[in-house]
Amino acid sequence: MESQLGLIEQSFDLRYTGWVRETLNELPDSFTITDPCISGHPIVFASNGFLNMFGYSKDEVIGRNGRMFQGPESDKRSIMLIREAIRNERAMEISLLNYRKDGTPFWMLFQICPVYCKEDGRVIHFVGIQVPISRKPRIGNLSEMNLSEDGGGICGSMFRCCRREVCSDSALELAHNSALGSILSHDDREVEINESCEALELQKTKATAAINNILSVLIQYSELTSKVISRQRCYFSGNSRLDASLNLSLGRIKQSFVLTDASLPDMPIVYASEVFFKLTGYGRHEVLGKNCRFLSGADTDPSTQFQVVAFIC
Repeated sequence: MESQLGLIEQSFDLRYTGWVRETLNELPDSFTITDPCISGHPIVFASNGFLNMFGYSKDEVIGRNGRMFQGPESDKRSIMLIREAIRNERAMEISLLNYRKDGTPFWMLFQICPVYCKEDGRVIHFVGIQVPISRKPRIGNLSEMNLSEDGGGICGSMFRCCRREVCSDSALELAHNSALGSILSHDDREVEINESCEALELQKTKATAAINNILSVLIQYSELTSKVISRQRCYFSGNSRLDASLNLSLGRIKQSFVLTDASLPDMPIVYASEVFFKLTGYGRHEVLGKNCRFLSGADTDPSTQFQVVAFIC
């Protein structure tokens, strides 16, 4: 666990300067940043807006996978579409039913976007935006709701919403005065949760603007460390990469090992397992891109090194 937390800190802190967290938390949006290269694809940063929306503390979220926010009514097909987008390292947006810490379900627009290493085109992070989907009437709207003079009945259409918090403040007041609460039964609330809730164009625009703002901050602070990120993949001649799905699969192997790319000059390391980092004490940024020779020392047997080179060649 301690090794995992160390990798999570390195994932974020070594690529950006120390002020990036403060700047990101000044943004009003709800968002997370995850690392697909670490086993379990954990959250490495969660905004204050996200923590407030879901009701968790930072310590309860960092290092966890986004699956923790799903629940019994979360659509399995939508979840599979998200996983497929991550495997294919592409952006996507989808309406999704998630759950707060207290168990309250709510609909949100979820938009993810890959973050690329400008040097080699690898996906190093995913940014995920969560925009609550505003409630909308199922039939008619509030202007169509009429009360009898004695306030005892409701004529016209019922105001329905997509969240479990079924009514707006004005509708709740009507419910109090006209027994609307008794009309909205438990079955009605279940229907509202189960019915898909589509995002409005305004909410989609808000999510896209938030993604752009976050990426601008990340690019700015990555330039200060010379570990520049990009919102688009940069391809280089002869360069290869490990996609997110392979990273996730390799992360499940609890052994010390590295992968090298024989098609690149000097056969650099392109993947190293978490057990390798723990065993050697190196960080990811100190290993990837280097030849295995850097692990040799004064007491390394030259004949053994020769045998390794001969075997590879």
